[in-house]
Amino acid sequence: MRTGLFALALCAALPARAELWAFVDGAGVAHFADRAIDSRYTPVLRSARGEMEGDHVPGKTMTRTNLLTWLEFAPEVKAVQPLLREAEAATGIDAELLKALITVESGYRGDSVSPRGAVGLMQITPATAERYLTRDEAAARPVDEHLRDARSNILIGARMLADLWRRLGGVDKALAAWNAGEARVRQAGGKVPAIAETRSHVHMVLELYWALLQQRQLGLARELKLAGPATDTPGAASR
Repeated sequence: MRTGLFALALCAALPARAELWAFVDGAGVAHFADRAIDSRYTPVLRSARGEMEGDHVPGKTMTRTNLLTWLEFAPEVKAVQPLLREAEAATGIDAELLKALITVESGYRGDSVSPRGAVGLMQITPATAERYLTRDEAAARPVDEHLRDARSNILIGARMLADLWRRLGGVDKALAAWNAGEARVRQAGGKVPAIAETRSHVHMVLELYWALLQQRQLGLARELKLAGPATDTPGAASR
């Protein structure tokens, strides 16, 4: 699941026409959807096969590239970045995948509670969280407190995603199970079920993940230094 090993597999899983639409409200909160829910939404991401130029988020002069920068440096996103890296180290799930899933699930609103009782950044129900807490963690405090704590919420979610990925055999299937339940994926023959909401969810997360993954790789590339002609020859530095 590490970045270098997973890039080719993700390319094969990406949809050709997945989209991500967004707007940033007056409070600076970014809202995401797979379609233009109303006139405030503008397209900010498409697959590499359908790149868009000059798109802006209303009120922010925010292009598609700048949206990714916002995700990297916005205070609410930046605050949990160390937690994403910690969860990556503990579970093998890329921080970029966790970041994409949080973006789609909660938009980084840690106090968010869904109508079905899913809580926090990764929108996890208490019943599901109980499966992924260690015995010591479960004894330390109630599950609701774990879910309202950013570090615990992210770690529980990363454990869950890693488990689904391992048992179902693919990131797209794991994300489908996250949205629709594992039973629906198995009923669909181990494939992403033909449920519009689930397919949109999987496409949105993978699309954003791919963009963040590219951004991470580009960041690594910027850190490389090319040796000049004088240092290309062994022993040149000592002359």
